[in-house]
Amino acid sequence: MQISAAGSSAQRASCPAASQRGFTLLELLVVVSIIAIGTAGVAFSLRDSAQTQTEREAQRLSALLESARAQSRTLGVAVVWRSTALGFRFDGLPPGTLPTTWLDPTTTVASGSRLELGPDPIVAAQAVTLGNTQQAGVTWRVVTDGLHPFSVQMAGSEAAVAPAGSEP
Repeated sequence: MQISAAGSSAQRASCPAASQRGFTLLELLVVVSIIAIGTAGVAFSLRDSAQTQTEREAQRLSALLESARAQSRTLGVAVVWRSTALGFRFDGLPPGTLPTTWLDPTTTVASGSRLELGPDPIVAAQAVTLGNTQQAGVTWRVVTDGLHPFSVQMAGSEAAVAPAGSEP
């Protein structure tokens, strides 16, 4: 005689959902969270590449140049950006107005680089190329056509702006 008590094989045969095996939602959530934590740990442990660091420096320099350009127009004084052995400087602005060092000490720029930032609202087309001592092929250009704000371009890309003082 067959009985259908809890846990008997007869009850399992009559209820197909109970015989299916798989993972519970809680087990799946635990596995996914462990994978997410491991992935985040790996992502945070990786250092920025030289290209990313140089691009970040170029974006920062672009913002600093625009700030110096605005201050030059506001104060009515000529401001010139110059590269130095330890970073750069803004001639014409009071000391301490803007930063004068790179965030990444491996950032390089050609010695003697110079950009004229004002006080005129329209300046000559100018560009400066930033590099990195860790990777020689990593270069970014900070350029302006004189009318528009400074922008950042990869050095290998075609630029519509020629560096100041160059012949077309």
